Amino acid sequence: MKANSSSARAWVLRTFCVVVLLFLVAPILAIVPLSFNAEPFFTYPMPGLSLQWYRELMESAVWQLALRNSLIVATFATLLASVLGTLAALGLSRNDCPWRAVIMAVLISPMIIPVVVSAVGIYYCFARVGLLNTLTGIVFAHTALGAPFVVITVLATLSSFDHNLMRAAASLGASPMRAFFRVMLPVIAPGVASGALFAFITSFDEVVVVLFIAGSEQRTLPRQMWSGVRESISPTITAVATLLIVASVLLLVSVQWLQGRAARASARSGASG
Repeated sequence: MKANSSSARAWVLRTFCVVVLLFLVAPILAIVPLSFNAEPFFTYPMPGLSLQWYRELMESAVWQLALRNSLIVATFATLLASVLGTLAALGLSRNDCPWRAVIMAVLISPMIIPVVVSAVGIYYCFARVGLLNTLTGIVFAHTALGAPFVVITVLATLSSFDHNLMRAAASLGASPMRAFFRVMLPVIAPGVASGALFAFITSFDEVVVVLFIAGSEQRTLPRQMWSGVRESISPTITAVATLLIVASVLLLVSVQWLQGRAARASARSGASG
């Protein structure tokens, strides 16, 4: 009797989990078939299949400009966030770092503060230094939004790093810079790469800050999608959304692989120690 009751609770729990997963994923999956719709309608059932919206995406100068801007901004923002976030994590990992809790709170504040609040602050700050309506301004803004992810992932990797390796490298005559690139960086590389991927996704998907500080020539892909929905509901948006879903899945799989690799490296380091 007790076994039957436990089995019933397990089935109820599984059913609840499946319903929750369907509720979360259904809106995302519903957009994918519509990107192959032969007619410009967002309705089911579809009258036929076609790749015309993907062709329109590839041939449209507006969408090409938006895609190019998104790639440029995300690439440079990721590079800056990776370098600055890694340096910040190295400083915060030191035992003699003063005001560590305060500095950490400030660094990760872009993840906590509502994006619209950050966007207003960035707007007034950039207006004073002439960075509004420029790709450089968007890159700097997205760097601030992506750097906290790098700080957190690199700090997590550094928590299992054996600092005796750096002392051993110094005793053998290696300079701090050489020891960092030859000893520490290969170990913490999975954490840096994971943070960089999160920073890239954050920049590539961000639209609120872009709405505040970008001009008509700095339209990114999410902003173009937002404008497309408001001004003219084009089925090309479904093709863009499908490609973004595929890209996001690939990046998340890469992050999981890097985190698994970091965990295995940490386990091997612990076993050898």
